[in-house]
Amino acid sequence: MSLDHPRLITAILDHPIIWFLARLALVGAYLLGGMVKLSDWPGAIAEQAHFGLQPAALFAALTIAVELVGPLLILLDRLAWLGAGMLGVFTLIAAFIVNDFWTMAGQDRFMAMNGFFEHIGLVGGFVLTALLSRYKAGLGA
Repeated sequence: MSLDHPRLITAILDHPIIWFLARLALVGAYLLGGMVKLSDWPGAIAEQAHFGLQPAALFAALTIAVELVGPLLILLDRLAWLGAGMLGVFTLIAAFIVNDFWTMAGQDRFMAMNGFFEHIGLVGGFVLTALLSRYKAGLGA
């Protein structure tokens, strides 16, 4: 037994439910966000307008589509690279629009900077998801 790969940890990480739960944890907020926006169309439009995105209805529709389709592709592990790419690009763009810490000062700057780098971390998670999906497909797992 190697310290780098203890059998118990390997068994846990190789279990199919862990692969699914990890993907669900990564995309759950997007899936929920898409469903909430879909159920509150005026609110979805208002959110886009708040961030200066026009036409707000078009951006709301695109956001809902990305937040619903991307997670489903990842959860089904079918075209996961596409779902991860959709959510990664969406998240990167959102990081710059929503967390523009470079325009702020004080506590607002601190909070926005944390949010910005959390978004960047999610982008990394989507890249890893695409890589792992490809890796698992190559193993026939």
